[in-house]
Amino acid sequence: MSIKILIVDDEKDVELLFRQRFRKAIREGLVELEFAFSGEDALGVLRNPDRADYALILSDINMPGMSGFELLQKVKIDFPELKVMMISAYGDDEHQTKAKNLGADDFITKPVDFKDLEARLRLYPNINE
Repeated sequence: MSIKILIVDDEKDVELLFRQRFRKAIREGLVELEFAFSGEDALGVLRNPDRADYALILSDINMPGMSGFELLQKVKIDFPELKVMMISAYGDDEHQTKAKNLGADDFITKPVDFKDLEARLRLYPNINE
């Protein structure tokens, strides 16, 4: 079974980084990655009637336009079954607490430790069915 993950970040080089780090899992059909480069784009992807059945959203917090926190709020209202992991260069208690209070399932800091991320992904039962 393939894990479908939507990654939301305004920095376009993030796509190349994630594709490189997950290339083996992608090649083996274990992971499918889709990218949105703004909160607005992410909502468009999620609201598409032909959308993939995502197991997880990884979202940056600081983005122009809709912030990751605003996206998180909308996702938790419209798609409450989706797991959301917030990613930020600011790992302080204030950001982590706000993310948790808004419904984030997890929080990781940049630069992303991919071994830690892979270990965290294993903790989500709906991802590993």
